[in-house]
Amino acid sequence: MRSMNFVVAKVVLGTSCCALAAAALAQTTIDERATGAAAADASAASDPNVYRPTARVNGEIITQTDIDQRTALFAFVNNAKLSPEESEQLKVQVFSALVDEKLKIQEAKANDIVVSDEEVLARFNQVAAQYGQTPQAFAKALAANGSSSVSLASQLRAEMAWDRLLGRKVEPFTSVSTEEVQAIIDRMKLAKGTAEYRLAEIYLSASPETAQATFDNAERIVEKIKQGGSFGEFARQFSEASTAVVGGDLGYVRLDQLPASLAETAAQLQPGQLAGPIEVPGGFSIVYLVDVKRILMADARDAVLSLKQMTMAFPPGTTPETGNAMAAKFVTATQQLNGCGSVDAAAAQLDAKVVSREDVAMRDLPAQLQTTLSTLAVGRATQPFGSQKEGISVLVLCGRETPSDVAAPSASVVEQQLLNDKIDKRAKRYLRDLRLDALIQYS
Repeated sequence: MRSMNFVVAKVVLGTSCCALAAAALAQTTIDERATGAAAADASAASDPNVYRPTARVNGEIITQTDIDQRTALFAFVNNAKLSPEESEQLKVQVFSALVDEKLKIQEAKANDIVVSDEEVLARFNQVAAQYGQTPQAFAKALAANGSSSVSLASQLRAEMAWDRLLGRKVEPFTSVSTEEVQAIIDRMKLAKGTAEYRLAEIYLSASPETAQATFDNAERIVEKIKQGGSFGEFARQFSEASTAVVGGDLGYVRLDQLPASLAETAAQLQPGQLAGPIEVPGGFSIVYLVDVKRILMADARDAVLSLKQMTMAFPPGTTPETGNAMAAKFVTATQQLNGCGSVDAAAAQLDAKVVSREDVAMRDLPAQLQTTLSTLAVGRATQPFGSQKEGISVLVLCGRETPSDVAAPSASVVEQQLLNDKIDKRAKRYLRDLRLDALIQYS
């Protein structure tokens, strides 16, 4: 199952492998044992006397090197080539994110929350594995692109510390009543057939004094995303909502659950479209519409699929001419398939491999693939996808079950959604209060 998901995501979407590297700075480093980086590199990056301070946040230093390395990290995970002007603009936003990170780390320490090097190591290794690299090789790749393992480890430490802080200071004191849950379920039943929108958001807070600068920064973020940047990575880097750790994903919401300005914008979007900056209470938001569905009504994309993926690899050294001939033979054979019972025999003739998947939720697949499979006849194959390097593949639709009706979500699901919304709002207020109390000295 895992292998097939990876192939589909990688070939059809070309998704970024790294989903964690993107948000701010922390104040202790991961050592050579943890990252495989040179001990001297880690020591230098953690010593405030080595680099010129740019600012102090409640006495703790942010250096120009911190800003430069975090900017380079962001460009690296987004595979972005930044002009000097774009780099300077991004550094302004990075600096703001680093200030917030300092405040989060300081508040976590004040509440005796410490994230160990071993925990950061485990998270760092997860990121390296998502890139298909060892921690040592990944650390070298970061350094080669102007960043460092220290910068990424610092960001990961901050994310974990803030999450634990919210778990101690916010979540235990946030509750949802039975009456609130039942009211939501009743409203959903009454709203059957109305649209629900799955949105992702980047939220930037602003005061009257900083509104214009924040708006300008938001516009720059929008332009970078339009140029191919990852919305999720920008959300992790810059969003001040608690959903930043999940790439800004708000889940499915109704328009009446959103601020009026966001609701008006979302209603005009099509899945895959981006909008913003949008003025909302306390700041500005950038939104991305992932999906739309009708409340308590079945949709073709609610189907559960049975699939087979056939993949043919090209031997090392295959010439373009030979590769084209092999691909043509593969295309002919797969487009002549008559049901999933013929897949294994065809694969044997082509020296191809077959992976079977059952109970695949169509909504979990990439949008482009959803469109294809929603109209594909059972027993037929998709158009081939892939490359000579990765191999060429097709998906064969073996079965499709579409529910005739959709039940209301369980009380526990609704309760969790309400709880997450309340926690998000309180987390925003918590960070806002930390900013108001902060002493920031610029060098």
